[in-house]
Amino acid sequence: MTETYRFEEEEFKGTFSGQVGLRILAQVKPYYIQVIGFVIAIGLVSFLDSYFTYLHKRIVDEGIGTGNFTVLKEILLQYGGLIVIQALAVFVFIYFAGVLGERVQYDLRKKMFAQLQKLSLSYYNKTPVGWIMSRVSSDSQRVAELITWGFLDIVWGVLNIMTATYFMITINWRLGLIVFAIIPVLIVVAAQFKKKIIGEYRQVRKINSKITGSYNENITGVRVTKAFSREAQNMAEFGILTDEMYKAGFRAAWLSALFLPIVMGISALALGAVIWYGGLQAEIGGISIGGIQAFISYITFMIWPIQDLARVYAEMQRSIASAERIFSLLDSTPQIVDLPNSIVHDSMSGDIHFKNVSFYYDEDDDMVLENFDLDVKQGETIALVGPTGGGKSTIVNLLCRFFEPRDGNILINYRDYTSYTLDSIQSQIGIVLQTPHLFSGSIEDNIRYGKLDATSEEIINASKLAGAHEFISTLEDGYKEEVGEGGSLLSVGQKQLISLARAVLRKPDIFIMDEATSSVDTITETLIQQGMENLMDNRTSFIIAHRLSTIRKADRILFIKDGKIAESGSHHELLRQKGLYYRLYTQQFRQDMAHKLGTLSLALSRD
Repeated sequence: MTETYRFEEEEFKGTFSGQVGLRILAQVKPYYIQVIGFVIAIGLVSFLDSYFTYLHKRIVDEGIGTGNFTVLKEILLQYGGLIVIQALAVFVFIYFAGVLGERVQYDLRKKMFAQLQKLSLSYYNKTPVGWIMSRVSSDSQRVAELITWGFLDIVWGVLNIMTATYFMITINWRLGLIVFAIIPVLIVVAAQFKKKIIGEYRQVRKINSKITGSYNENITGVRVTKAFSREAQNMAEFGILTDEMYKAGFRAAWLSALFLPIVMGISALALGAVIWYGGLQAEIGGISIGGIQAFISYITFMIWPIQDLARVYAEMQRSIASAERIFSLLDSTPQIVDLPNSIVHDSMSGDIHFKNVSFYYDEDDDMVLENFDLDVKQGETIALVGPTGGGKSTIVNLLCRFFEPRDGNILINYRDYTSYTLDSIQSQIGIVLQTPHLFSGSIEDNIRYGKLDATSEEIINASKLAGAHEFISTLEDGYKEEVGEGGSLLSVGQKQLISLARAVLRKPDIFIMDEATSSVDTITETLIQQGMENLMDNRTSFIIAHRLSTIRKADRILFIKDGKIAESGSHHELLRQKGLYYRLYTQQFRQDMAHKLGTLSLALSRD
């Protein structure tokens, strides 16, 4: 379980960069009309909040203080009308905030999904599924919240300060200067806390990915966990991860909690100074009682957004950390891409040549293939056998262009295959893997995955050729039967037959079987072999097999050892050589015979 967590994602250090901020704002560019309406509505609400305080001053000074009920009535009518307008403005900005949040989250997830389709297989080999899921789900949600509600808090706070400043200067500019003197102090304090808080929340998001990965591993591997009684060890390892996240989250929360009382203390000093100086001004007629009351309200009105920065900063730093991780995914570049001027070709029929191909997966790894040569004729069936790690799967991975040679060339129809587009190659290759993967949906949907515009008749014919039609017909809903997540409602053999039918439907020019019969029973193996023979007819085929009984009819069998072809020939030719293949075949034959005799003996003893 812990092996996955040796993967370390990129570190994000330093303070919040303007580039990240601009990229976040760029997400709302397509919705500028909603943004403009959003800002206007917030601006109107903020202005009316400040104006209502000014009306309170007039009520005290011009209405109650003078006993002029005519003026008081006019002010109250104005107040009531503006309340209605403000209520409508509040509805507008909340509506736009909700719409923007959903659209931004939708766009981010769509961009990430599209990027994941482009990334090469090497990215998935290095990156745990849980880390990717964390970015697509929770990280995109946090960025959407920053763009909407975070943006709302910032804009509202700035406009509150601006409108409050205007009315304070209008009432008494000398008192205003006292208030303005504390703003630089608050900015410096906020900047220092921001730097520390963002560092902690980056750590929180990083550990959160590991926790998501742990969930993914334990859910998908629950059978193995229970089979080996690993529950206690898994809990201990998971506890280490959650402890790390708790500590980082606690430090961030502690800093956020400390920030608020510091801001409140500075604000209290400013408020005390205003009350003291305002009293002196009132004695000499420099300001009215209503003016002092309004001024105190404006101070609270202006200081509130700064006090609220503790919460706003905490949310912002979480969202910024999430945005950095999302952009790192979007900025990942595929290792395998179409070359300039690559051509589109609707057929990959023709001879295949590996010319001095050398390959390793990572810079620190040993060579898997070195100066590897192989010539395959059109329509030839090649079987690859040999010890694990010898390079069999690497050969077919290179042929599918999941990876590309580090040195040397692969030619298809006497043309370097990198001159074709990726889609031209991969759309003409049919693969049946050792571990078949089915998608949620019906059997029909999964077979149609091989050819999206296939008719029901084509799907049935492909199933018959693959040997899958018989078992599908026995199901209650037939081809409409749901397979469950990952095909969990079907047996391994049934999933393999559906995978084979999917490959048959595609009618590929090149067919690959990667140990497709290693996990199925003898009866299913026979069905798969029959389907393979139908599919391989007049097609260039590669079969990787540990069960050597499945490859006896291959045109050529290659024994791959240490990245090289140790032996080559037909089944009978290699047996006559009495070399590596002969020893492997006879060893497997003896094991099969011993298993059959053991089964027969058990059956007789029961009788």
